[in-house]
Amino acid sequence: MLAKHMQFDTDVVLIDSKEYYEVPWARNRSMVEPPFAERSLIQHTDYLSNARVTASPAIDVTESEVLTAEGRTFAYDYLVIATGHVDSTPRSRKDRLEQFKKDNKRIRSSSSVLVIGGGRTGVELSAEIAADYPEKKVTLVHEGPRLLQILGPKASEKALRWLKSKGVDVLLGHSIDVDAISEGQRSFTTSDGATITADCHFVCAGRPLGSSWLQHTLLKDNLDRFGRLKVDENLRVRGRKNVFAIGDVVDLPKIKQGFSARKHAAVAAKNIKLLLRGGKEEKMAVYKPRSAAAAPAVVSLGRREAVAQFPFTTVSGYIPGLFKSKDLYVGWNRKKLGLETDII
Repeated sequence: MLAKHMQFDTDVVLIDSKEYYEVPWARNRSMVEPPFAERSLIQHTDYLSNARVTASPAIDVTESEVLTAEGRTFAYDYLVIATGHVDSTPRSRKDRLEQFKKDNKRIRSSSSVLVIGGGRTGVELSAEIAADYPEKKVTLVHEGPRLLQILGPKASEKALRWLKSKGVDVLLGHSIDVDAISEGQRSFTTSDGATITADCHFVCAGRPLGSSWLQHTLLKDNLDRFGRLKVDENLRVRGRKNVFAIGDVVDLPKIKQGFSARKHAAVAAKNIKLLLRGGKEEKMAVYKPRSAAAAPAVVSLGRREAVAQFPFTTVSGYIPGLFKSKDLYVGWNRKKLGLETDII
């Protein structure tokens, strides 16, 4: 989004490990319905008509250049770091589409599915499978005392009640050592000694921040103990005049993840444009994060229902499902990128 905002104001280079943008909320739907990904996987070049794109991860940064894994260097006057979380997604859109088809085949060919992690991703994936494949036994294991711990207890309880109503077996306070899981494994032991049998499994927890590459660069001292980049109110990396950071990689509250990141992008773009025009730093825009209580959040529960947390109430069912569950913000994302909401 920042690259799109900036592409006609200066020479923009987008460095990414892959050739496409993936609408994050659509991932789980694409696993149960692979054709859905045709709209949610968007080539960077489809929305960037006046920018350069290189599909190779950054591995080093100096005072004036960024080095990529394929050995290319790119000079910069202003740098924005938005590396989010590490994700094992393929480089090409074609391979990502194929990955969704393989995931779907695993689900369809299994009579039982294990989902590890009860955050937003794990809850939504469990719900998608339970809704589309009611005949399958779905088990959700979460090490915390309640689901959706980023939200309030009422949202957790409503999501738990919905999942159980669909036959999902939810184990709270249990964990599974994902590093010890081998390919094709069908028997899993939890931290409490419980044994779970499943034909396939999906890990929806423990994605590390995409900042480890910065630990040996000039920005190593700008990382906090969690690996997040420390930024000021203008979203500049602290102590750096021309380096900004946005998204999940920064040390700011992440109430609604993608939506917060878009606000980061808008503020950073506005500030860089100001500096490019020779504007005064005191005129720079300030990012003001919303509190958890003030930020509405919607977690989809299959294709039609959802649980929604608002400042003064939490609701679930078909009404909140209208906000997200049918299209999962794919059309909205495409429109924001200047693209047709549907593919003809």
